[in-house]
Amino acid sequence: MTDRKGELAANLAQVERRITAACTAAGRKREEVTLIVVTKTYPASDVRILSELGVRHVAENRDQDAAPKAAACSDLPLSWHFVGQLQTNKVRSVVGYADVVQSVDRARLVTALSKEAERVGHEVGCLIQVALDAGESARGERGGVAPGGIAELAGLVAGAPGLRLGGLMTVAPLTGEYAGQQQVAFERLMDLSTDLRRTHPAANMVSAGMSADLEQAVAAGATHVRVGTAVLGVRPGLG
Repeated sequence: MTDRKGELAANLAQVERRITAACTAAGRKREEVTLIVVTKTYPASDVRILSELGVRHVAENRDQDAAPKAAACSDLPLSWHFVGQLQTNKVRSVVGYADVVQSVDRARLVTALSKEAERVGHEVGCLIQVALDAGESARGERGGVAPGGIAELAGLVAGAPGLRLGGLMTVAPLTGEYAGQQQVAFERLMDLSTDLRRTHPAANMVSAGMSADLEQAVAAGATHVRVGTAVLGVRPGLG
């Protein structure tokens, strides 16, 4: 085992213990929570090692990094998630490799994703990114639609050819009433998910929690956690 593979294996094992403990504390089964490893800034070689270690879901937030990495790893049994703010001029590229776009937050993006998914014959799962720092009718600092805009946007996704409405995603807000209150924020997202599922029962995915707050997300009921640093290490240039 290479040094890097050993490092990633140890980190993955630690994250696995954390998720398992959080599930136990919440009275949930471990299989109710899917780990997505966020591989941004790390090379395709790390993605390959992660696949060897059993990881099946990886995420990226910049198309210029993700597209070549996904191409280099196209032989691997991976589901690729796009989690960053997505500009419409990047949609064609992203649809080429992403199984799920977790950052759908405006009607124009839905239209662009649908058009491209239809063109290539590839169904794309979509999560509505919810901005819990946006009040009821604005946009969040890091993208996302306000809670009051979820129903309309979800309806657009559900009716768009080539797209599948998967559920909701959020990032713990840095400002506003939920700042520093990750579990309260994630519980709010779960309430919004319950509302969404009354109209769209199959939209049951809830993506929340990262390296620092995955326990709070699991406690709140998240189905997917997005973990980068705790698996891959502190990213170069980010301190």
